[in-house]
Amino acid sequence: MEVALVAVGTHGDVLPFIALGHALRARGHGVALAAPAPFEPMARRAGLAFQSLGTVADYEAVIGAPELWHPRWGFKPMFDYALRMTEPTCLWLGATRARTRDLVVVASPLSWGARFAQDLYDLPTATLHVMPFLIESRFEPPRMPGLPLPRLLPARLQAFINRGIDKVVVGPFTLPPLNALRHHLGLDPVRRLRHWWNSPTRMLLMFPGWYAAPQADWPAQAVQLGFPLVDRFGDVAAMPPDLEVFLASGDAPIVFTYGSAMRQGAAFFETAVETCRRMGRRGVLLAPQGGQIRKPLPEGIIHVPYAPLSALLPRSAALVHHGGVGTVAQALAAGIPQLVVPVAFDHFDEGRRLQDRALGITLSRRAFRPARAARVIGRLLSDAAVTRACARAKARMAESHDAIAEACAQVEALADERGRTAPDPRAPEGGRRTP
Repeated sequence: MEVALVAVGTHGDVLPFIALGHALRARGHGVALAAPAPFEPMARRAGLAFQSLGTVADYEAVIGAPELWHPRWGFKPMFDYALRMTEPTCLWLGATRARTRDLVVVASPLSWGARFAQDLYDLPTATLHVMPFLIESRFEPPRMPGLPLPRLLPARLQAFINRGIDKVVVGPFTLPPLNALRHHLGLDPVRRLRHWWNSPTRMLLMFPGWYAAPQADWPAQAVQLGFPLVDRFGDVAAMPPDLEVFLASGDAPIVFTYGSAMRQGAAFFETAVETCRRMGRRGVLLAPQGGQIRKPLPEGIIHVPYAPLSALLPRSAALVHHGGVGTVAQALAAGIPQLVVPVAFDHFDEGRRLQDRALGITLSRRAFRPARAARVIGRLLSDAAVTRACARAKARMAESHDAIAEACAQVEALADERGRTAPDPRAPEGGRRTP
């Protein structure tokens, strides 16, 4: 079996695909990954063939756009990037299909070129979701960024409002250029992006039921697995030596990170430094980009560009972060409380899920100030209910099945199903038209 993986997004979106590709190779399959150019070194280290989607400069332009971190409009730079990568992705998959008989595709929700190729060439395709935020439901709708609906509002009304966002905000920006390309290829138009981007043959949901309970109106082709803990495939696999020395020299620190893609985190890290000073606690600041953290730092606080969270967090007291789902999962596995300071995308939804389960607290960026942050973190560290909830989450994470191995089995099953229902090779070639 040959597997084409397509991932459009940042570290949290791409690393699960690299881990999946590494595991599929170990099971004897051929694997190639198409992703933004900066992820090529990580893919190569995992033994994957790599197809660059755009250049490093293209990716940096998206990540560096201040609008990306706006709760209401942040989707625009990323969706624009996804649009520009649609045709190259479709062409790459078409060329791959021409030389590979048993091709299976696994794609992220923003890998729209993979859905184009599925519609054109009838490729067996699975959409892999790493966050529950992107799964719609009338019974438990996700919390949308920049839309703080009251919790007492009926779920169906919340879902109705969420769908209205698609019609009023997302659709007018995205659908005209997307459908222009589909018309050029002879494909039917897309009416709702967040419905269409899911493959009708398989959806792999990489989060467990205890964190996001399955809903009766989820798509029938959805298969819920678990969190993929994949930071070993990131930029650095081992703990930096200076951080190792720091951890060994005192009490468990508080860790602060605003994600691998954040370029405008100076205020967050300045608050982090002052919060540690007020609390008399040691701190670790994780920020891969320069210019966000003051120099010199006070004694008891260290800055490193990157550290594997799976090694760092079990030796830490708490985590303060943006709310990315990969970071959330690592803190759950470590059994430590989380303070989420959401920015955009799924951050607000993840923060609500943590707060509902007594695993953490959410503070807005405006409310994240040293005095209040110190009080909230102190409360998290002293609350017995939070301690118990974190211990339960840690036990659940330890007892869970290997989500990447389960995803591999689903990909193999998809290929087997396609083999049993393969079209007659004498039949004329034609693309499936999917609205």
